[in-house]
Amino acid sequence: MSKATVTVRQVRSAARRTEDQAATLRGLGLGKINRTRTLEDTPSVRGMINKIQHLVEVVEPKA
Repeated sequence: MSKATVTVRQVRSAARRTEDQAATLRGLGLGKINRTRTLEDTPSVRGMINKIQHLVEVVEPKA
């Protein structure tokens, strides 16, 4: 069985954001615009995405 994953892409810069928002981006493995990471879909990852939803987008897999 494969675990569920979620792919996120950074669409906005962390410049002029609070330190905790920049730290959340780094925690997700992001840091530069258009960088993409595929992460395990857990409640903690979803919470991090929700916290910085104005800086990232969830990329839907191509069918």
